[in-house]
Amino acid sequence: MAQNPDPYIEVTTIAGRTRPLDDWLTIFHLCLVALPARPEAQDYVPVGRRALEVFQGADCKTAFLVSGNEQQARRLLGKAADEFVVFLDPERKLVSGLGLARLPAFVHLRADTALVDAAEGWDPAAWNRVAQGLGKAMAWSSPAYPQPGDPPAFEGWAT
Repeated sequence: MAQNPDPYIEVTTIAGRTRPLDDWLTIFHLCLVALPARPEAQDYVPVGRRALEVFQGADCKTAFLVSGNEQQARRLLGKAADEFVVFLDPERKLVSGLGLARLPAFVHLRADTALVDAAEGWDPAAWNRVAQGLGKAMAWSSPAYPQPGDPPAFEGWAT
């Protein structure tokens, strides 16, 4: 079950910058799309991209979190690896710190790193709930889930 993470978990970007989680948030909420480092997860990159593109202009930080190394993240995300902030989690410290049991996941953290909401697996209704809640918190529009072309509902991969 999703939970508040340790704010001092160190998180590294694909560019190699490492900081504690709370340093990444400081004054902004975090819209995080977590994906496993496996080729089959590519089907969920467009789903995650939709959230990140919508919330990029809001008062929140947006990022992909890949439970793998830089090479795996670049292979999985393709050009999205250069278009968004990408956190690497090869040891799954942040994934487990968030209490995520299934990926993909859509997570909303407040600026103080407290968990607001999370959807585990590809459950379009749950992703829609997280998106609506983040949109309301940011006084922003939110993406709708599901959309035509989205993958079918899927419980996700165990972390």
